[in-house]
Amino acid sequence: MATDETGQDPKLPPDTRLDSLEQRLERVQQAEAKRTGKAALYPGNRVWQLMFSHLIGAPAGGGIIGWGLDTLFGTFPAFFLVLLFVGFGVGVVNVMRVSKTPPGSGPGASS
Repeated sequence: MATDETGQDPKLPPDTRLDSLEQRLERVQQAEAKRTGKAALYPGNRVWQLMFSHLIGAPAGGGIIGWGLDTLFGTFPAFFLVLLFVGFGVGVVNVMRVSKTPPGSGPGASS
């Protein structure tokens, strides 16, 4: 028996139970959104989250990669320290770049 992308036989009429379920689900979702009071996101939160993630993530990533290279080559503190400081520098540069962009623009901004 041939079915379409919804999984129903195209020759049969649409299932009214499915339509009723979709309508009830939509009403419940609207009521839940009204009950919880979905607040609009403050764009300033995005900026500090980006800054924090760059200041923590870049040095941590550099340290992990440096530790892996040191383990591979047997020179423990050399690559670890160099890439840790490189990661910190990259994090600071990224924070400077993020702080220059206006809060409502850039990647991840809602339109």
